[in-house]
Amino acid sequence: MKKKVKFAAAAVVFALLIILCHQGAEKLRRQIEAGRAVSGTGTAVRNTNLVVLDAGHGGIDAGKTGANGAEEKEINLKIAMIIKEILEEADVEVIMTRTDDQRLADTQVEDLKKRTEIMNEANAVLAVSIHQNSYHEESVHGGQVFYYTDSAEGKTAAEMIQNSLRTIDPENTKEAKANHTYYILKRTKVPVVIAECGFLSNYAEAEKLASEEYQREVAEAVAEGILQYIESTR
Repeated sequence: MKKKVKFAAAAVVFALLIILCHQGAEKLRRQIEAGRAVSGTGTAVRNTNLVVLDAGHGGIDAGKTGANGAEEKEINLKIAMIIKEILEEADVEVIMTRTDDQRLADTQVEDLKKRTEIMNEANAVLAVSIHQNSYHEESVHGGQVFYYTDSAEGKTAAEMIQNSLRTIDPENTKEAKANHTYYILKRTKVPVVIAECGFLSNYAEAEKLASEEYQREVAEAVAEGILQYIESTR
């Protein structure tokens, strides 16, 4: 009888150990999954107070030339620098991919690789690439924000920035748009959006984008969308 009691007790202890091990493994699995949910690489938690700003083009790569002769690279940098100023005033840390008129590598492909490397290594909560658009029909105008097709976080950020941009141009009916071909969207591990702030092919909009006053309006709108996204992640 004593042997049976000991055996039964041992069986109960063994069963409890199995249950505890299973619970521990399940808890560990959830922690790992939670870490991946907030991590760009699956190993490091993103800095929710850090944003990477990318002023598109630079140096010999002028980007698009406006109907008024304005160069995209200059407008991109001016808007990005104002966004940086606004975010830093809100105590958000900012890393710029460029702060002057230069390309980051000798070729366009290598330049894009370098930009994505900066974004990935920073492991920021969001990366925003500033650009200007162009189209063969001059009547087309209005800012539009693009995000990677498979990124729910990118979609959320893009929609917030798009809604904010619409406040400075009520006639702009464009929506945030998914894309799976743009290099930066495909190759960046952190949430990233491309903010096409307006159409340089539209003379009236090109004139506005070349003015300091409108550049600040655009920058304030983009910054407001970024701050909304940051707040939503906390």
